[in-house]
Amino acid sequence: MVYKEETAVNALRILSADMVEHAKSGHPGMPLGAAGIAYELWANELRHNPKDTKWADRDRFVLSSGHGCALLYSLLHLFGYGLTVDDLMHFRQFGSLTPGHPEYGHTPGVEATTGPLGSGIAMAVGMAAAEAHLAAVFNREDYPVVNHYTYALCGDGCMMEGISTEACSLAGTLGLGKLIIFYDSNGITIEGSTDLAFTENVEGKMEALGFQTLMVEDGNDLAAIGKAIQAAKAEKEKPSFITVKTKIGFGCPAKEGKANSHGEPLGAENIKELRKTLKWPEEEPFKVPEEIYDWYKKLGSKGEEAQRCWNQMFEKYCLEYPELARLWRRYFDGEASAELLEDKAFWDMEDKPDATRNISGIMINRLKDRIPNLIGGAADLSPSTKTYMKDEGTFSKNNYKGRNLHFGIREGAMAAIGNGLALHGGIRPYVSTFLVFSDYLKPMARLSALMSLPVTYVLTHDSIGVGEDGPTHEPVEHMTMFRAMPRIMTFRPADARETAAAWYYAATVKDHPTVLALSRQNLPQISGTGKGALHGGYVVKACSGMPQAILMASGSELQLAVRAAEILEEEGIQVQVVSMICMELFDSQPEEYKESVLPKTVRARVAIEAQTGLEWGRYTGLDGACISMNSFGASGKAEVLFEHFGFTVDHVVETTRRICG
Repeated sequence: MVYKEETAVNALRILSADMVEHAKSGHPGMPLGAAGIAYELWANELRHNPKDTKWADRDRFVLSSGHGCALLYSLLHLFGYGLTVDDLMHFRQFGSLTPGHPEYGHTPGVEATTGPLGSGIAMAVGMAAAEAHLAAVFNREDYPVVNHYTYALCGDGCMMEGISTEACSLAGTLGLGKLIIFYDSNGITIEGSTDLAFTENVEGKMEALGFQTLMVEDGNDLAAIGKAIQAAKAEKEKPSFITVKTKIGFGCPAKEGKANSHGEPLGAENIKELRKTLKWPEEEPFKVPEEIYDWYKKLGSKGEEAQRCWNQMFEKYCLEYPELARLWRRYFDGEASAELLEDKAFWDMEDKPDATRNISGIMINRLKDRIPNLIGGAADLSPSTKTYMKDEGTFSKNNYKGRNLHFGIREGAMAAIGNGLALHGGIRPYVSTFLVFSDYLKPMARLSALMSLPVTYVLTHDSIGVGEDGPTHEPVEHMTMFRAMPRIMTFRPADARETAAAWYYAATVKDHPTVLALSRQNLPQISGTGKGALHGGYVVKACSGMPQAILMASGSELQLAVRAAEILEEEGIQVQVVSMICMELFDSQPEEYKESVLPKTVRARVAIEAQTGLEWGRYTGLDGACISMNSFGASGKAEVLFEHFGFTVDHVVETTRRICG
């Protein structure tokens, strides 16, 4: 290793250690050990342009070991992504560009929000799948306009989490040859040696999952790391897994190879010793020699030239293939909202009872022709969740053009891969399972929300209406779980028109995920539903004058509210019926609109929903009532269960009479 390379690698180590020390918080061990991997990749193999972080054909890099973000921030600083020394000095401080784990959309150059271990690997699988699909759609002879790699750097913790195995199993099955994973293998976790809980043959497992496996015995041998990357790129049929043996806390004599270097500052004296061991020329914290900045600037300029060449190729491509150029713009810049809103064929529905999962399937197949980059599937449940796109083929190693993704029974990895598809750009993803099994994917849905990604979650079998399968398959608390999550919209439509509205919203929103909770059982079409659902909550049955009571419901229970209102009106009680299809969307409406739907002067309010109902209190108030689930469900016919748990017209009528006094 030449002097400048050795010093350049050590610059990553020193800056990372200084960040953690200055903040008195963070994880210095991983950056010290893995700096050689990061340097060799970013300096000599990663195709990236610091001047344009959104270049469509850049390589993607995901730091799955998100706790080691000081290493990523050091890379971004030295390669000229706009992070200043002052930014590094504000590591982990409120409002800084260098938060405690990498955050997508917050720091230039960060490709994914990571922190939950293993999630970065799974999202990288999604990015690689996106690259494969887009290449199959757009590339033509002599015009490889989509031709890049996805890299992920992970550690022992990532490999222990089950989501990594789920996602890598699918990556191997799909033969994603442009996915390359680095395994920073240092044998240490927070509690000590990995032998305490992790003695599996990682390389043997990855080979069994369908990966090419490569080994680098010394994490400081840049030439060996580079050779391994070249071997990974040469393998076109399989993803590659490169194990690199490293020492956590490398260069710090008192902490090298020890667990206490993982998640605590090294300490002032150990920082001094680190500088001596690494022969670092500067004593001042955050001080890097100008010649090293010049070195990194030269390395970064290679990406500028690569993008310039790609731009020239893409210009010629657009001239030779104008139809594909127009399609590219639809994939990457498409705006469907205005035309969809006025598209009569999109909104047209039959007036007959049907399950909202069936209507959702109809909407997906209408959308596929209107949104060509809509891609998705289910966790082995598409016949039940109705999420298969007809005549669009299956995405597989033999057909990357296919738009139907079979995720297998891997809900967590499915959601993370959906995130990766969205993060890559050019793809509009949806994923699907039963609402009750959203327990498996909730952490990745949370990341969708954190990253403001427009991933659509199609979650069916939304209540005790599941019936005979019993309480293991009947969601009770799950709507509350999603509604409690910031930056996510949760729709529970009552009929076909509301399902169309929910899908319209999901297909056109740009900056947050959407949950569609859909029924298994048939539901009647309700007079008064429609595009008003795009307000989140709206009046589906008004009364003459000021109402004496308000009935609110979502999904399958809206029909109970409407029928109860008709009975109450015959008794002389004026009732307004509100469909609360999406609470979060309703809460975002102007105050005047909300007042028109839920007048404050009307205190007699009843909410009806076959879920736990915790969140309805803000609408019912102290004088109102909520007919909801207060226990798990049971096994039996749906109609029997609804009656047993109080979801009947008679119960709604009786409850309303009571609160009206």
